[in-house]
Amino acid sequence: MLNSMAHRDFETALDRHADWGLKHLDLKGGILGEDVVSLSSEQATQAKDMIESRGLSVYCMSTTLFDEFVEVGEDAFVVNHLDLVDRAIENANILQPHFVRLLAAKTRRRSEIVDSVSYLEKELGWLLGLYREAIEKISDAGFRVTIENECHDCLFANTGEIRGFFDRLDCGEKVSLTWDVQNLWQMGIFPTLAVYEDLKPWISYYHVKGGMAESTGGSLKWRSSLEDASWPVEQITRRVIEDGVSPVICLNGSHGERKADYDYENVTERDLIYMKRIWEGCP
Repeated sequence: MLNSMAHRDFETALDRHADWGLKHLDLKGGILGEDVVSLSSEQATQAKDMIESRGLSVYCMSTTLFDEFVEVGEDAFVVNHLDLVDRAIENANILQPHFVRLLAAKTRRRSEIVDSVSYLEKELGWLLGLYREAIEKISDAGFRVTIENECHDCLFANTGEIRGFFDRLDCGEKVSLTWDVQNLWQMGIFPTLAVYEDLKPWISYYHVKGGMAESTGGSLKWRSSLEDASWPVEQITRRVIEDGVSPVICLNGSHGERKADYDYENVTERDLIYMKRIWEGCP
């Protein structure tokens, strides 16, 4: 799970991860007061020592690189994102993650764009080039790259756009998809086995959140535990485990409104117990 889900204080969060019997961390922010890219080398080394002393390891270094509206232009992406890749690699060399995460970029024109892949090809030819350069740098440093779909204004609004993006990126096994199930739901695609099967060739990391809809197959309305979620958590998760596409599964906090009279006490622990039960029930 994300380190900050266990506790806002980094050391306390690590203690809880160890107490819960977890082995892997997804590092993003709240790490000695910094995010995973802005950590100094000394802070990254301190964080690594704290992690390893508890028998934990870093599975994913979740940067926010490329989390930007594409309409700001190529120069802004270079300065705000591509130029920070070397710093991310320096910290990756210390923290030794399995994955370094980038995010799928956003567009202010999302409501009017039917196909973001066509938009990329016609007006944003530079963006794929910047992704490729970042991926090559990270891969050359010895790390795999994963790109995660986001929940607002994202270029990844459906499975066709995700497939088209990765096809045109053409970086082979150097890069793969982190499928955040609820994020894609928020972009308009309700989670089903068919959605999973459509994305399976690109998935290497599976992010799960709860969430409830007002009607069957409807839009996300309320935050909830995984066990109470409106989407088929157990069915999809079992298939992910059986297919071996995501050896580590990441728990995230649910988005959505607070539902009146819903019990939000200890949701993180409840989600963890529920996912362990699913995992242990798989062959």
